Amino acid sequence: MAIFTPGGGVATISGSVGGVTFSRNRGGPYMRTRAIPVNPNTTFQQQVRSLMATLTSGWIDDLTDDQRAAWDTYALNVHLPNPLGAPRNVGGLAMYVRSNIPRLQADPVKYPRVDDAPTTFNLGTYTLPSLDNASEAAQTADVTFDNTDDWAGEDNSGLLIYGSRAKNPSINYMKGPYRFAAEVEGDSVTPPTSPHSVTWPFPFVETQRLFAFFRVSRADGRLSSPFRDETDATA
Repeated sequence: MAIFTPGGGVATISGSVGGVTFSRNRGGPYMRTRAIPVNPNTTFQQQVRSLMATLTSGWIDDLTDDQRAAWDTYALNVHLPNPLGAPRNVGGLAMYVRSNIPRLQADPVKYPRVDDAPTTFNLGTYTLPSLDNASEAAQTADVTFDNTDDWAGEDNSGLLIYGSRAKNPSINYMKGPYRFAAEVEGDSVTPPTSPHSVTWPFPFVETQRLFAFFRVSRADGRLSSPFRDETDATA
C-alpha cells in the first residue's frame, strides 16, 4: 500500500515490490529484502485456524440477519488501524472473529462466544499491565494490573496474557509472534488480586529479555487494543 503526496511523491509505503519489502518501526520507515514466509503449521496455528473456520461458519449458519447487521454497525463505528496506522472499517465478520478468537482460545467456558455485537462503540480504556519478576528458577513472571479497571469486576471478562520466546537483552521491541500463556478472570463479587504469576510458555535463562502482549476481553465482546511490556529475567 502506498500513500502519495499531492505532487505525486510517495508519502508512505507498506508491502512488497519485487524483492524489497517496505515497512516501518518505531525508528521510522525502512526497507529490507523480502523474506518468503514459512508455514510450520504448529498445533497453535492449527487451533487458531480451526477457530476462524468455526466462527465463520457460525456467522453464516447461527447468527441472525439482525446480529450480523449489528456487528457491521459496530465495525462501522469502531475502526481498527491498518498496517500504516490509518483507521479502517474491517467489516462485521472480521470484527466478530477478532472479538471471539481470543475468548475461545483462552477458555470457552469462562469466556463463551459472543454473538450479539457490542452496543458501546469503543475498544475500552484500561490501565497498562506490567511484566516483571521473571525467574529462571521458577520459569514464571508476574503480571501486575489494576483490579479497579472495569474488566476486573465483570463476569465473563478477563485479561489475556501472551508471552514471547526469550530474546537478547539488546532487543527493545518485539512485534511477535506471541503464544497464549494465561488469563486473569474478572469477577463481579471478588475482583482478581494483582500481581498474577504466569508460567511462561517458553523456556528462558537469567539476563534474557521476555516480552508480553496483553488484551482485555469484555463480556459484551469488546476486545481492547494490545498492550505490551518487557522485563529481563533473573536467576
